[in-house]
Amino acid sequence: MSSHTPLLQTIEPDELAAPLPSGNISSSDNARPQVVLTPTNRTGAMASTPADAESGLAGIFRQSAHPAALFCLYLFRIAAIAVYVLCGLFTNDYVLSTVAVVVLLAMDFWNCRNVAGRTLVGLRFWNQVDDDGESYWVFESRDPSRPANPIDSKMFWIALYVFPACWLLLFIVSILRFNLSFVPIVILALVFNITNAIGFTYADRDAKQRWANSVASSGWSMGMGGIGGQILTGVVKNSVGKLFS
Repeated sequence: MSSHTPLLQTIEPDELAAPLPSGNISSSDNARPQVVLTPTNRTGAMASTPADAESGLAGIFRQSAHPAALFCLYLFRIAAIAVYVLCGLFTNDYVLSTVAVVVLLAMDFWNCRNVAGRTLVGLRFWNQVDDDGESYWVFESRDPSRPANPIDSKMFWIALYVFPACWLLLFIVSILRFNLSFVPIVILALVFNITNAIGFTYADRDAKQRWANSVASSGWSMGMGGIGGQILTGVVKNSVGKLFS
C-alpha cells in the first residue's frame, strides 16, 4: 500500500445498500374513502352511564322488587304529614282534620308493620302477652338465603328513620308557635313512628344474631368441634355483639 493512497479508498463496502422503494404513495390504487364523523344527539335514547339510566324516582321503582309496597309505604307517610300541614288551607274544621290525620297514621302504622316490613326487608314484630300476663316482643325474619332487594331495603330504612325526625320537627314548631291544639296529633304520630323504628331495629338485630348462631352451629356440625368450634362460635358471636352494642 502506498503511503500516498488515502485510507478511505482502500476499504471496500461489505454490501450494496438496498434500493429505496419508489412510487407514488398517494396514488389512486391505494386511496381509501375518507371517513366523515357526523355528531348526533342521542342522549335521550341512551344514557352515558348506568347510574344515569337508573337514576330518579322511576329508576327506583324499576329496580324495586316490590314497587307497590314501596309506593304505599311512602304514600301513607307523606299523606299524613301533608294533611297535617295543609289542612288549615282547605278547612277550619278541627275534628275533620284530626280524624283524617289519625286515620292516615293508623293506616301507615299497620301497613309498615305488617306489609312493608315483611315484604321489603323480610322483618316483622309484634307484642305478645303470655298466660302469666307478661308482655314480650316477638320477632320474625326471612331466611338469610333470600336476601332483600338492596333498593327496597335502603328505601325502607330511610322512611323508617326520616319521618320520625320530620314529626319531631313539627312537634317543636307546634310548641314554638303555641299551637297546642295539634300537639296531641303530633305526639300520636311520634308514638306510631318511633314504635315501628324501634321494633324493626330490634327485629333486624335479632335476625342477624340468629344468623350468627346458625353459622356457628353449622360450623360445629361440619366437624369443627373441640377448640376450633369454640373459637369460631366465640368470634362470630363477639363480632355480631360488638356490631350492635
